[in-house]
Amino acid sequence: MAEVELEFPARPEYLALARQVVAAAAALEPTFRDERIDDLRLVVSEATTNAIESHADLDSDERIVIRCNLDDDRIEVEVFDRGAGFDPDALRHEPDANDADRLEHERGLGIPLMRVLADEAEIVSDEDGTAVRLVVYTRVRRPPS
Repeated sequence: MAEVELEFPARPEYLALARQVVAAAAALEPTFRDERIDDLRLVVSEATTNAIESHADLDSDERIVIRCNLDDDRIEVEVFDRGAGFDPDALRHEPDANDADRLEHERGLGIPLMRVLADEAEIVSDEDGTAVRLVVYTRVRRPPS
C-alpha cells in the first residue's frame, strides 16, 4: 500500500497541486482507468475547495492536510481542515442536476458530486474542523439491484 501526505496553506492557488498529487498517486496503480482518476480529481477538488473556503474566515496559519492511501483496488483520500465545522446532513437541498431549475443555482454541487462520483464519501465535522473521507475504486462499483 502506498501512502502520500500533502500539507499546504489554505489558499486557492494550491488547489491544482492537490489535484495533481492525488491523481499522480492513483496513477501508480496500473489498474486505475483514466475515467476513475478523473472522478477522483473532481471529488478531491470539491473537498479541497470546501476546505479552502472554510479557512477564509480564520485569522490563522492553519493548513489543509490531504492523505492518500493507495491499495490494489482503490484509493482512499482524506481531506482535513480546521475551519468552522458544519452539519452535512443539514445542507439545503438544491434541485436535481437534471432539473431545469438547477440553472438558477451556481453553488451547492460539491457535496452531491462527492457522494455520486466517489464510491464511498463520509464527512465528519465539528467545531474543530472537517474531515472528508473519499474512496474511489479502480472500477465503478454498482449498488446491488
